[in-house]
Amino acid sequence: MNDLLYEIEDLREKDRETGQPPSVVLKKLARALDEFATYIDNNGGAIVNYGERYRCGERISTGFVESAVNQVVAKRFVKKQQMRWTPRGAHMLLQVRTQVLNGELRASFQQWYPRFGALDQAPLAA
Repeated sequence: MNDLLYEIEDLREKDRETGQPPSVVLKKLARALDEFATYIDNNGGAIVNYGERYRCGERISTGFVESAVNQVVAKRFVKKQQMRWTPRGAHMLLQVRTQVLNGELRASFQQWYPRFGALDQAPLAA
């Protein structure tokens, strides 16, 4: 992440040197990445790799995780939010997210749609 921040800063520096107006997008991206890097640095010891735990046969569900999920889902159900989820929609979102974390989403798609990914394996024409 630090490498990406350096790349962005280099681009912004080149803009300053050439007299181009500063890129608002690069400034916002740099700020967001910096905040994310700070979060990871401060909380790295508490971030759980659920995919690895699952592959090792360990439990991936804990009380604080369930509480966080419940808070996110409950917040989306409040009428004051821009987006409102149905119970089915929230359930489906959690199912997809779990499969993404466990690395199982592609296999599920291939089971549902046998031709899924067939173009990825087809030889390229010269």
